[in-house]
Amino acid sequence: MNNNKLITIGLLGAIAVALGALGAHFLKSKLDTGLITPDQLNGFDTAVKYQMYHALAMLGLFLFSKQNPHKYINWAFNSFLIGIVMFSGSLYFLCTRNLLGIEGLKVLGPITPIGGLFFIAGWIFIALIGLKKKSN
Repeated sequence: MNNNKLITIGLLGAIAVALGALGAHFLKSKLDTGLITPDQLNGFDTAVKYQMYHALAMLGLFLFSKQNPHKYINWAFNSFLIGIVMFSGSLYFLCTRNLLGIEGLKVLGPITPIGGLFFIAGWIFIALIGLKKKSN
């Protein structure tokens, strides 16, 4: 199971770097065509940043769990994973829908804040780990 977590973290980090490069080079070059707006490019960049931040947080959780096992570590890890898929994933599609020619992707709009709630939940689980340790 731990190998699966490390593989997941590695893939999420690699995908964030690849999509960051895509945004910085390919998508930025499409601004003049009108297929992507500055706001969409900014949203895409936000998705990349949040994916990387949370992939790094997942790595920290993975390393922390080696010395401090706690059920909330898995809850935080899974919350971050779901948050990445929902928040960053929906933003990737929403911000490139014109370029992809799929206007129907607007329906993903409500998914983004739900993903954000999963990010918040993950951080709260980390806080709960600290509270639990403090009370011992």
